[in-house]
Amino acid sequence: MNNQSNANDKLWGGRFEKSTDEMINAFQASIDFDKRMYNEDIEGSIAHAKMLANQNIISADDCQKIVNGLKKILQRIEAGDFNFDIALEDIHMNIEKALTDDIGEAGGRLHTARSRNDQVALDTHLYVRRQTEEVQKLILELQQTIIKSAEKYRNVIMPGYTHLQRAQPILLAHHLMAYFSMLQRDYSRFQGVYERADIMPLGAGALAGTTFPIDRQQVADTLNFANIYSNSLDAVSDRDYLLEFMSAASILMVHLSRLSEELILWCSREFSFIELDDAHCTGSSMMPQKKNPDVPELVRGKTGRVIGHLMALLTTVKALPLAYNKDLQEDKEGLFDVIDTVKFSLAVYAQIVAGLKVKEDNMLRAVEEDFSNATDLADYLVKKGMPFREAHAVSGKIVHDCIAKDIYLKDMSLEDFKAYSDLFAEDIKDAIKPETCVANRNSFGGTSYHQVEMQIVAAREWLNRQSK
Repeated sequence: MNNQSNANDKLWGGRFEKSTDEMINAFQASIDFDKRMYNEDIEGSIAHAKMLANQNIISADDCQKIVNGLKKILQRIEAGDFNFDIALEDIHMNIEKALTDDIGEAGGRLHTARSRNDQVALDTHLYVRRQTEEVQKLILELQQTIIKSAEKYRNVIMPGYTHLQRAQPILLAHHLMAYFSMLQRDYSRFQGVYERADIMPLGAGALAGTTFPIDRQQVADTLNFANIYSNSLDAVSDRDYLLEFMSAASILMVHLSRLSEELILWCSREFSFIELDDAHCTGSSMMPQKKNPDVPELVRGKTGRVIGHLMALLTTVKALPLAYNKDLQEDKEGLFDVIDTVKFSLAVYAQIVAGLKVKEDNMLRAVEEDFSNATDLADYLVKKGMPFREAHAVSGKIVHDCIAKDIYLKDMSLEDFKAYSDLFAEDIKDAIKPETCVANRNSFGGTSYHQVEMQIVAAREWLNRQSK
C-alpha cells in the first residue's frame, strides 16, 4: 500500500503500483532546463482554462480560481519564491501541482481535454515565436552598427581577397556591407521560422484529439496564433520549426564566424588592418605584449556547437514513429543553448563592430604595394581596342617582370609600359591608381563609391521598413 501511495504522488500515477526509481526520476526529468518556459506554460494554461469555461466544460468559478492561482504562481516564480521539484519531472507538472495545492479541486480540472504532449508543443511554439522576434531584433541592431561603420569608413580602400590572396582594390564599406546582406538573408530566414512556429497545437491531446467540445480557434485567437494544426498526430510530433530555427541559427553563426576569422586576421601583426577595442580583448598571463581577440575566437568556436545541436536534433527525429516519443524531450537543451549562443553572439558583435579602429593607412599601403590593379591594367588595354585574352597576357607579363625587378606597377614609367604595347598613354598612371580602380567598378552591386553609397541608402530604407 505504501508503494501505491508513493506512485499516486505523480499526477499520472493511478495506473502504477511502484514509485519511480530516483535514478529514473533524475534521468527523465526536464525541469532543470524547461523551467525557463514557465511564462509560456502559464499563458497557455490561462488561455486553455478560459476556453474550457466558455465551452461549459468547467465552471466559470473554477476558471476564475485557476486563472487567479496561475497568476499568483507566476508572481512567485518571478520573485524567486517557487520550489521546482525534480520528482514532478517538468514545468507543466510543477505548475499544475502547485496550482492544485493552492486552490484545491479546481486545479485538477485544468488538464481537462489536453495532454502534456500538446501542452509542451504549445509552450515550445510560444517560446520559439518570442525568441525568434528577439533574434531578429538583435540582427537589426547589428546591421545598424554595420551601416554606421560603413558610413564612417566609406572612403577607405583595402585589398579584396580571393583564396586569401590580394585580388582587387575595394572599399572597406563594400566589405562591411557584404555582411549586412548576409544578415538580411538571416533575418528573412528567421521570418520563415516565425511563420512555421506560428501554428497552434493545443487541442491535439496526446495524439488523437479529445472527446470534449473544445474551441481551438478561441485558444489560437487568445494566444495570437495565425494558424492551427489540422492534424493532431502532426501537432504533437512536429519539430520542423525547431529544426528550422537551429538551421537559421547555424547559418547566422557561420556568417558571424566568417567575420570573426577576418577580424582575427586583420588585427594580427601580419595584416595590421584594424585594432579591436581593449574592452573586447584579453591579455596573456605570460606574454605582456599580447592583445588577444578572444571574443571573435569564442564566436567562431561556438559556431561549431550550434551546428552540432542542429545535427543532434536531426538525428533524434529522423527515425521517430508518430506520434509523441520521449526522445523529443531532447529537443530543448540544444534549442535553449542555440538561442542563448546566437543572442549573445549578435549582441557582442554589435559592440565589436562599433568599437573597431581601422588603420586606414595600412589598408591603403597594402593596395599600393601589390598587384591588385593588374586587372585594371588589362581592362585599360581592352578599352583601347586590344582583345581581353591578349590584354590579360600582356598584363600578366608586366606583373611577372615587375616581380623580377622587385617593383610595382606604380613604379613603372610610360616608356616602360610602351615597351609592352603602344596602346599605353599618359593616362595609364591614373588608370591604375587604387582610387580609380575602385571608382571605375560602377556596375550594379560593385565597389565604386557611388554603388556603395546606393547600398547604404537601400540598407537604411530596408531597416526602416522592418521597424514599422
